[in-house]
Amino acid sequence: MTRENDRYVIRPGRACDAVELARLHASVQLQTVTNGQPHPGIAAWVEDLLDGHPSVAPDDFLVAEDSATGRPVASLVGLRQDWCLAGVRLPVAQVELVGTASEHRGNRLTERLFAALHQRYAVDGVPVQIIEGIPYFYRRLGYDYALANDGAALVPVTALPAIGQDRSDGSSSGPMVRPATVADADALADIDQRLADVNALVCARDAEVWRYEIAGRRPADIARREVAVLVHGADVRGYLVHGARLSAAGELIVVAAACERPADWPQAAAAMHAHLNQVGRQYEASADRPFAAVRPILDPNHPLARLGPPGVVKRPRGWYVRTGNPVDLLARLQPLLRNRWHTAELRWPEPALTIDTYGHAARLEFTDGELTAVTAIPGAVSPSTDPRTHAAIPPGALLQLSIGHRTLPEVLGNWPDCLLRDRFTEHFLTAAFPHVPVRVWPRN
Repeated sequence: MTRENDRYVIRPGRACDAVELARLHASVQLQTVTNGQPHPGIAAWVEDLLDGHPSVAPDDFLVAEDSATGRPVASLVGLRQDWCLAGVRLPVAQVELVGTASEHRGNRLTERLFAALHQRYAVDGVPVQIIEGIPYFYRRLGYDYALANDGAALVPVTALPAIGQDRSDGSSSGPMVRPATVADADALADIDQRLADVNALVCARDAEVWRYEIAGRRPADIARREVAVLVHGADVRGYLVHGARLSAAGELIVVAAACERPADWPQAAAAMHAHLNQVGRQYEASADRPFAAVRPILDPNHPLARLGPPGVVKRPRGWYVRTGNPVDLLARLQPLLRNRWHTAELRWPEPALTIDTYGHAARLEFTDGELTAVTAIPGAVSPSTDPRTHAAIPPGALLQLSIGHRTLPEVLGNWPDCLLRDRFTEHFLTAAFPHVPVRVWPRN
């Protein structure tokens, strides 16, 4: 618990805060949608987060309490989860519900809450935090756009397959899509586990989390999604996750799609789009707006987007990402770096490779040319001229390289202060940091 002044105390959340936090966030989030009225979907989401959410405990909330009244007046929450980067486990915290009561704004409460959050994750060893929100604002708190999100084409309803046209070849056999039930949770967890080893950034769910996504949320929860499964006979072969209602623009949002067998994707994509057409029409019948389009929150090269109907190309969006210690992040990725160099048949000719981040540095140690350890060492006074430094890479650039958001040639083109000793160092690090597709549906 921290006390910044006599008025506000920053403390962990408690289960008994549920009513107050639901009221607080319902009154400050998405007010343009509700014309200033409390948002029931936000209130239900807060209640769900404090009532059995598999990724959140009450003390994952941080609360600014007004000492005069004892009531929460600002808060945020970090949803802890494990992602996989090409098979390597990566602890991540997704920051959500950052809000301050209007009468308490201007007291740096958001800044204080984030400082406490970052300190907590430094102690707990959570190397990556992500947040989606106000343009530019979170850069002030140490975040940078470093995770691709969205960019797949918007598919107008007129381009979708006809309802019932769920097989691309018109045959009576092939994959079908149906709503998921809790009985599908184990099969979905098995699919996620297998897909976690592919060359992508993914957020795998176990059976408990799948059961929660399928049937654990309140109906009004704004974060609730509908899960459908791709089946072939009695076998579950994939999944499709979409919004539980149409957006204000009449769009049906798709947040995830997976297929266990890549060879099934052409038929699977047709079946999934036909299912989305049917669901969108059902939503239209119960909403006060027409069904206009399917909007995939997927990257443009996702198989569902690439093999689906043509649509309207959109500018990609991004998530803000932060790491308090890029050297620690590199150390966690040691098995991945070693495998990439081994696959490229590259061996480092010296006992160590030093990457300086203009303040701190990473010493990558090698035995017989293969990576054996990554340790933190003090940074050089002048990395660009220090003879022991092989690469000087700004911390934000190293973060983007580490999670596969940018390749080394892209970083060199955008960061003039990214400096490499020689061409072999450039070749070696280029192999270490390829672009990595994002297949993430966070556990919100």
